[in-house]
Amino acid sequence: MIYEPQEDSYLLLKCVKKYCKDKVLDLGCGSGILSEEALKYSKDVLSVDVNSEVVKYCKEKGLNVRQSDLFSNVKEKFDLIIFNPPYLPEKELEKRETSAVVSGGKKGYEIIERFLEQIKEHLTENGKVLLLFSSLTNKEKIDSLISKNNLKFKLIEEEKLFFEKLYVYLIFENEKN
Repeated sequence: MIYEPQEDSYLLLKCVKKYCKDKVLDLGCGSGILSEEALKYSKDVLSVDVNSEVVKYCKEKGLNVRQSDLFSNVKEKFDLIIFNPPYLPEKELEKRETSAVVSGGKKGYEIIERFLEQIKEHLTENGKVLLLFSSLTNKEKIDSLISKNNLKFKLIEEEKLFFEKLYVYLIFENEKN
């Protein structure tokens, strides 16, 4: 199943232009729309996704794509990492296929937690991350996970939907970002 762009994708899309430069990674690329937007501002964009169907689809669109569970098949460093992960808490009766593209684990933040533990190895000296998640994910927990990994963040976009808020964080290591 390929994640069809929704409000979250379009909110993150607005941020890509402002922060996109040099070497870019679109992690969990889904339909590829964030990679396509990044290619307007950078010629060096790598798209990755854990789902082989997504990889095939994005290759057919002409994107530079590879299959990877987070950074398992990614060794490079990037100036910008774009990540719109599955972030909703698991629902007991949700279909497995749907759960794989929307659920970030039992509490919703487990994939983000794994990601935050690994990003320093994949950022250039002044590299940045655009991370999108929902109020249903537990914003306070995300904030504490970022701090726990000795990273800093700035809320750069927010959108209220019917039953949740979407947040886009700019995450970085150095003060000068």
